[in-house]
Amino acid sequence: MTQTPSAPRPAMDERSVLVAGAGITGCAVARALSAAGARVTVTDDVADQLSTLTDVPGITLAVGLTEPPEDTDLVVTSTGWRLDSPLFVAAAKRGIETIGEIELAWRMTAESADPPTWLVVTGTNGKTTTVGMLESILRAAGIDAIACGNIGLPVVEALGAGHRVLAVELSSHQLHWSPSVRPAAGALLNVAEDHLDWHGDMAAYTAAKARALTGAVAVGNIDDETVAGLLAQAPASRKVGFTLAEPAPGQLGIRDGVLVDRAFGTDVQLTDVLPCGRAGRADALAAAALARAYGVPAQAVRDGLATFRPAAHRGETVAEVDGVRYIDNSKATNPHAALVALEAHERVVWVAGGQVKGASVDALVAQTADRLCGAVLIGADRDRFAAALARHAPGTPVRVFGGGTEGDMTAAVRAACKMAQSGDVVLLAPAAASRDMFADYAHRGEVFRAAVAALASDSCEKR
Repeated sequence: MTQTPSAPRPAMDERSVLVAGAGITGCAVARALSAAGARVTVTDDVADQLSTLTDVPGITLAVGLTEPPEDTDLVVTSTGWRLDSPLFVAAAKRGIETIGEIELAWRMTAESADPPTWLVVTGTNGKTTTVGMLESILRAAGIDAIACGNIGLPVVEALGAGHRVLAVELSSHQLHWSPSVRPAAGALLNVAEDHLDWHGDMAAYTAAKARALTGAVAVGNIDDETVAGLLAQAPASRKVGFTLAEPAPGQLGIRDGVLVDRAFGTDVQLTDVLPCGRAGRADALAAAALARAYGVPAQAVRDGLATFRPAAHRGETVAEVDGVRYIDNSKATNPHAALVALEAHERVVWVAGGQVKGASVDALVAQTADRLCGAVLIGADRDRFAAALARHAPGTPVRVFGGGTEGDMTAAVRAACKMAQSGDVVLLAPAAASRDMFADYAHRGEVFRAAVAALASDSCEKR
């Protein structure tokens, strides 16, 4: 299977590169560039972040730069930096190119004598699960594969380790800064409102997502109207749709509970080991399509899906207390993900709130109002949730906590407990990002789990 790397770029020897951000990705980029012979400067607004690079010789560290150094040839940014950051504005005025870590890794791939194959996954939701499934399938086939990218392992590190296939999760931010990436196969899972505060509007966000479909094989969820349109317009030489319905020729889908491939084979039955829920099954179809595009046999698809286990904070039952189940879906960081989580249960006390990133929650509340038996709101945009509930679910009991600390989650769980009856679900599906109160969605989920554990302990003591 072939992919289409861009023309080889000049080696990094003696190039002067500014790295914006000294987090996990920025540090990996700085080390890779230094090893490649570049003259590297790293800037971050947090001095303590820069201290992690003091052991790397030849790297200049600078706090809070708003202008690239005079001799800068290239800026490589981490995804957390906003598009309108003064540093990037200044670089553009001086004609200095700004790219992301993914673009840098792609250019390094293009220069390699024996490059790895890139299989790319993006979408508003389901990326990490799909990439994990893909990695599991590839390994079941005996392939030296690694999941990397937005999943937590920088691609430049995966390249350095010499893996043969890279299962690359890409966010819209990463795709925006990666104009040259043309994977061997790329999948687009779904498109819904998210990160509009960063991209500016839905059109820009969608255009970034569509870049995953510019390689040799484009894979798309044709049950999603937006994705189906983008797949039809994609420049890929081969386009493969997947659907939860019975597949047409050239597609993957599900027939009588069996995952069927009619794109890379003739009615090949891949597996009846399917994850629960519509979202999980769609993710499995996307992972299978990418693996089949690489030539993986049907048995490896079955084995890989059978052994795959999803990452934490994606719909796990934390505990059952007095007949009420407490479920952690902290990874539901946008309305689309929260909708999937809410629709899986008949009666829900909803724990929600955080940073909505420019998205609207009105449609989410309207679609799920009939299953809400209570809502507990926290976080920066809690009032937006309260207003949507007042408009579309006026009979739903609502509690709002506005302290802006971890203690709000403990109070929220206690309030949810009082609203819930035996047989109900208390669901953490925030429909919003977490950094207004927590380090990340995982931290938010852990605080929720701790609050539930304390509640369960109190309940046991009273029996």
